[in-house]
Amino acid sequence: MAKLTAAKADKYKLYLKSVQCVDADIDFVIKHYKRFNGVKPRVLREDFCGSFAAAVEFVSRSKKNKAIAVDLDGEVLDWGRKNILPKLKDRKSDLSIVCDNVLNVSKPSVDVILAMNFSYFLFKQRKDLLAYFKNSHKSLNENGILFLDAYGGTESADTCEEEKEVDGFNYVWEQHSFNPITSEAVNYIHFNFPDGTRLDKAFEYEWRLWTLREITDLLAEAGFTEVGVYWEGWDEENEEGDGKFVLTHEAENCEGWVCYIIARK
Repeated sequence: MAKLTAAKADKYKLYLKSVQCVDADIDFVIKHYKRFNGVKPRVLREDFCGSFAAAVEFVSRSKKNKAIAVDLDGEVLDWGRKNILPKLKDRKSDLSIVCDNVLNVSKPSVDVILAMNFSYFLFKQRKDLLAYFKNSHKSLNENGILFLDAYGGTESADTCEEEKEVDGFNYVWEQHSFNPITSEAVNYIHFNFPDGTRLDKAFEYEWRLWTLREITDLLAEAGFTEVGVYWEGWDEENEEGDGKFVLTHEAENCEGWVCYIIARK
């Protein structure tokens, strides 16, 4: 296999390999939807979907499953049509792809809405995030659930770079700037390659670093009847997260954490 270089690499493929874990996300969604409702979800909407890999994963889990994928970025949607959609083979019609603002999409109603990778942090104003949560609430079926993730920790507002080795390249997360007055952050994803080249600023994020209390209060204000934070357990032997997320009401504010949020209609 040819070695990756900055000139030859596909940034969307790199993102899928280094950032997303759609198997785990969909496992979490199905497990907890069934726990609350006694049945598996059958219709999922992936907001801020990018290449809609999670929506495709959900559809592939069962012939009864359907999904809607929503994103404003036509370029990444086209990339997904070419590179991700073929995985569904003869079931492509079970996925609807919508190029639009998530605030404009409320029909058809769905069992699950999924907004991962902190995508809703793009809403910097309280009124805008509240509007998104209200639209999500309206879009869900009677027993519907909104699934989110969030990040934070004592180092979440620091300027820094963290690098990790993936498969044939290194992923670099840069927290470039943070304004403590507005809680607005600018972050980048870069990719480094064995030949010394670098795909600089492959992805750029300008968002607000929302606190969990702000998020959960807004979800309640939007009408969700039950909101829970699911915290990752700790593997003492390997000194890392164990990948198991459980409902938690009090947690230690370590250097960095990622959690799930479940909001039930």
